[in-house]
Amino acid sequence: MSDPVTQSSPFLPGNDSACQRWREWKLADYPRSAADLLVKIKDPGQLDEAEYQAILTRCGKANAAIYEVSGGEPAGKRQLRDLGRQFGLQNLDNNLRADEDSITTLRVVPAGERTHYIPYTNRPLNWHTDGYYNKPEEQVRGVVMHCVSTSAEGGDNLYLDHEIAWLLLRDENPDYIVALMQPDAMTIPANVEAGAEIRPAQSGPVFSIEPQSGALHMRYTARTRSIHWKQDKITRLATGFLTELLESDSACIFRHRLNAGQGIICNNILHKREAFIDDAATGRERLLFRARYHDRIRDTGVKYSSGETTCSG
Repeated sequence: MSDPVTQSSPFLPGNDSACQRWREWKLADYPRSAADLLVKIKDPGQLDEAEYQAILTRCGKANAAIYEVSGGEPAGKRQLRDLGRQFGLQNLDNNLRADEDSITTLRVVPAGERTHYIPYTNRPLNWHTDGYYNKPEEQVRGVVMHCVSTSAEGGDNLYLDHEIAWLLLRDENPDYIVALMQPDAMTIPANVEAGAEIRPAQSGPVFSIEPQSGALHMRYTARTRSIHWKQDKITRLATGFLTELLESDSACIFRHRLNAGQGIICNNILHKREAFIDDAATGRERLLFRARYHDRIRDTGVKYSSGETTCSG
């Protein structure tokens, strides 16, 4: 962390003055619910200036925007890619279960195909950020997920801005941030299928600072099996606090069920998915397209209070 951008970042432990200025900006007029993140658009592949600015403003403040396509043809993978490009999302993460175009089709698959991977079942998916098992040079920084059709029941998503999680951890105990920035804070064991290693073990921090922008990045999973946390006291306390936060009814956690024609574009914020029920007879089956990017959404770097805005924690 020796580069000038990182050294000046408000997320670097000890940068108290920069952190306070950023904190004031962050909390001023912060969205109160998922409804505040919603932007209605006509064509995700070609936003007008007002639509673009509305999405960018929400992503700049809360690291996420929810869009709703009103009218026109149903959006597909091409429009999803075009939407991402407008915000600087270019470099797709070609993850293990992605389609040939590196965009993943998310739906319930027949038993035995991918059912040991929870995203392809109707079971609940616990809190995580995407690609937490990726190598450092292949971290997932941006995500676009589009809903083609929704389930008959359930399937709500819960969202928590990772910068808000960081802020609450720091407010509780600044040492928690130091612990979760350790390079060996969280280790994901190797992924082995049929006796062959298809992904090696991956260690890394929970929180890190992007060297190009000074912005905050997070890799996290709430899974309790096949994961190794650094076994020092402060890391255990920090992860315990984070677990309690994610299991709480905090007003910072937003709930939204994506309906057909809706989607989310974000800087890989914390999220979870509740269990759901499909109904094939009525065609009410959950189908989403997900694009993961190594890029962060353009123009959503660190911002600071001008000194004219006051806010409470």
